[in-house]
Amino acid sequence: MGLLAGSSVMLLTALWGSCLIVGKCDLSDDSLAVNSQDTRRFSLFGSGITMDKSTSKASRIMILSIIPFIIVQITQIIHSSSGKRITVLVACITAISCLLCYCLYQVLEPWIQKRRIAYAKRKHMISVILRNVHSRMKHLGSLLREDDQPNVDAIEKIFKTLDKDKDGYLSRGELRGLLLGLELQDRHTTVDDALDKVMSEFDSTTDNQLDLKEFREGILQWLHVATSTVDQSARYSIKLSIFELRTIEELDFLQKEEEEELIEVDSPHKVYLKAVLLMLGGAILAGIFADPLVDAVDNFSDATNIPSFFISFIVMPLATNSSEGVSALIFASHKSKRTASLTYSEIYGAVTMNNTLCLGVFLALVYIRGLDWDFSAEVLVILIVVLVMGLLTSFRTTFPLWMSFIAFLLYPLTLAIVYVLDYILGWS
Repeated sequence: MGLLAGSSVMLLTALWGSCLIVGKCDLSDDSLAVNSQDTRRFSLFGSGITMDKSTSKASRIMILSIIPFIIVQITQIIHSSSGKRITVLVACITAISCLLCYCLYQVLEPWIQKRRIAYAKRKHMISVILRNVHSRMKHLGSLLREDDQPNVDAIEKIFKTLDKDKDGYLSRGELRGLLLGLELQDRHTTVDDALDKVMSEFDSTTDNQLDLKEFREGILQWLHVATSTVDQSARYSIKLSIFELRTIEELDFLQKEEEEELIEVDSPHKVYLKAVLLMLGGAILAGIFADPLVDAVDNFSDATNIPSFFISFIVMPLATNSSEGVSALIFASHKSKRTASLTYSEIYGAVTMNNTLCLGVFLALVYIRGLDWDFSAEVLVILIVVLVMGLLTSFRTTFPLWMSFIAFLLYPLTLAIVYVLDYILGWS
């Protein structure tokens, strides 16, 4: 347990701060790191790193992964042995469930990304159509009145103007004529895509044509989408321009992100099978070598008169985390937003796996062998470090150099907390 706690603490403190120092770049006026530019050296506020939003999401997932630790600590307030065993079992099941959910999320993330891109394309199409209708059909009236409410009369006039055969319906051909006249062809929106979207969202009766009510309700809904996310004090035409600009920026970002993360895999099923087998193999190895590892630490501690706490909490994490540490520092040294995101995603992912897979195996051993859960000090420092660093990184994407000192200071602080609680106050 000391190794598990020491591993997570070292990743989120010493390694986190070291990667920030190695990967720092100059920060621009808008607080974004400039790729491969490091002229300000060790400026605490003028240099730092910038990560993508997906990395912040990985940090929030890491925070959620501490739930099994909180559950297992309930054993400290339960007096019956059967109640403690049930609590350990529940915590073990929760840890394994969190692991499965985490793996499932990683598998489904590309699908989620595609949904985000599709939603961004929809908003962009809405912005383009509304802005063009507003600018090219001003003679029929503005889509919003002076009191910023929808101008239903203008919407109905537009419908009647588009209804060339005066049958009270807009056919696909009539809508296509409107969209062609609006010059929608750009790199994000084509006429055919826009026509399909309009029909799918407006045609509630699925008869492949729009009546006045369907057209009016569809436009009103789009107006709400376009105006509810921008400054309400702005004029209508300015609102549409702001909304369109934001949708373009969002769509460009998502598509660029997708292109950067696109990796060709020859046989996805073999990759999934290999990943599952490696995880099962790692879990089995952890179970087999848990006791010999503890015996080796105790024997080495007795032979050298070094407290086993220092060996398990400090020395062994340096060895077990060497692969994550080396790869993270190599990525960080490339000094770009992309590599910084990879670096910290790897760190957060490693801690998440500690909190789910490693803890799940450990709790399974505790339950099967009927052992007592007596690791409150170790759990406390894990909760402190994960919550502090997780909350610090969940809601921002740029980290100035001075923030590395927060991580570095947490490392000796957690060592002191565990030593005092275990060896002075006798928590274990």
